[in-house]
Amino acid sequence: MKKVFATADEALEGLLVDGMTMAAGGFGLCGIPELLIDALVKNGVKDITIASNNCGVDGFGLGKLLDTRQIKKMISSYVGENAEFMRQYLSGELELEFNPQGTLAERMRAGGAGIPGFYTKTGVGTVIADGKEHKDFNGETYILETGLVMDLAIVKAWKADTSGNLVFRKTARNFNVPAATCGRICVAEVEEIVPVGSLDPDCIHLPGIYVHRIVTGKHEKRIEQRTVREG
Repeated sequence: MKKVFATADEALEGLLVDGMTMAAGGFGLCGIPELLIDALVKNGVKDITIASNNCGVDGFGLGKLLDTRQIKKMISSYVGENAEFMRQYLSGELELEFNPQGTLAERMRAGGAGIPGFYTKTGVGTVIADGKEHKDFNGETYILETGLVMDLAIVKAWKADTSGNLVFRKTARNFNVPAATCGRICVAEVEEIVPVGSLDPDCIHLPGIYVHRIVTGKHEKRIEQRTVREG
């Protein structure tokens, strides 16, 4: 099966429909699939439900899809650093399902592992627990969270071989690995594609069985909060 595509547009061809669900890797602006996001904007697909830790920043990352009103709902942990995200949510233009970070990561991982649900103490006694099943284990109360299975996953990796095995660089592993596993189809953009056998098997972070399409290209890799030492 062909996995390597020439452009992000080609890598997403035939996968996008209005009203679809999507998992997106990245944390802030670290390890985000910039090229695939731009292709989504260009395509114009709308009413997307996106599961991602946050929604980029104003005018960059997933924030571009907010500007074009292509997102219907976010399943997310963090609204900060994006004024348009906050504005759309508070004005009722955007649906938002808040998830604690660890819960969101585990919901993605569980979905990818075929686990329909799990119990966690996180959120007990808060609005996060409203409407969810409660169960006691050893005298402690837990709530039931469901695994996420999304129509599409878009992720950003450092290297891939032509069979789709992925290596992430440092903190770019963040949400990328669980997001990739929970998509029925996973498209990965990478900085370099190498022949099969070039990657040390012990250094592969995500097996190619989870990855259906790969694309490479130039990345801006913008820094969200630039901090420098004073002279």
